[in-house]
Amino acid sequence: MATRAASPLMNVALPAEHGGWGFTLEPILLGLLLAPSPAGLGVGAMGLFAFLAHHPIKLALADLRRGHRYPRTRLAAAVGLGYAALAALGLGLALATARAPFLLPLVLGLPLAFLKVGLDAAGRGRTFAGEMAGALGAATLAPAAVLAGGGDPAWALGGWLVLALRSLVSIRYARAAVRRARGLAVSPVSVGTTAGLGALLAVFGAAAGLLPWLGALAIGALGVYALWVLARPPLPARKVGWGQMFWGWTTVLLVALGYRLGL
Repeated sequence: MATRAASPLMNVALPAEHGGWGFTLEPILLGLLLAPSPAGLGVGAMGLFAFLAHHPIKLALADLRRGHRYPRTRLAAAVGLGYAALAALGLGLALATARAPFLLPLVLGLPLAFLKVGLDAAGRGRTFAGEMAGALGAATLAPAAVLAGGGDPAWALGGWLVLALRSLVSIRYARAAVRRARGLAVSPVSVGTTAGLGALLAVFGAAAGLLPWLGALAIGALGVYALWVLARPPLPARKVGWGQMFWGWTTVLLVALGYRLGL
C-alpha cells in the first residue's frame, strides 16, 4: 500500500533531526523534574520552539541564498517566525515568574548555538563538532530551568555536566553505529576511549558531589551498551535512534532520582 506524502507544512514545520529532538527535550525534562515551576516551563518552551524554528528558517535562508523563491520559501519563513515568537513568549514567562536569576547558562550556551548555526550554514552541521555544539548548547536549558525554579545551583551545574557526558558518549557511538549500518569502517577504539573518558569524568563528578552516583552509573552503562552493540552485527539506523532515545530518557530519570534520593 502506498504511503501518503507529508504535507508541505509538515515538511517545513517539523525537523527530521531525530537526535535533535532528544537533545532538546531531555534537558527540559530534567530541569522540570529537579525544580518544577512556571518559569521552568517558560525556559522549556523557549528551548523547544527555538529548536523548531531552526529548521524552517534554515530552509528559507537557503532558498534566498540561491536567489530563488520557491512555494515553500514564504511558508518556511512564516513558520520559523511563528516559532520564534512562541520562543520569545516562553522566555517572557520565565522572566516574569523566575524565582532566581537564570540567564547565565543560556548566555554561556549562545556561542555553541551560533557555532551550530554557522556549521549548518557551511554544510557541516552533521559533523561531530556540529552535533556536539548543538547538544551542549541545548543542555544549558536544564540548569536555566533549575535556577529559574529556585533550585539548587549545584544541581543545575551537575545536570548540565551529566547531559554533556551523555551527549559525548552517545554522539560518538551513534555516528559509529550509523557508519557500520552503511557498510563503512569504524574505529571501536575511538568509541571505547570516549566511553571510558565519559565514565571517568562521571565518577569524578559524583565523587566531587556535582552529580549523583546514579548519574555516573547511567553514563557508564551507556558506554558498556555502546561497546556491546559495536561488537555485534550492525543495527539499522532506526534501531540506533531508538536506543539513543531509551538511554537519553533513562539517564534523565536516573539523574533526577539520584538527586532526589541522594544516591
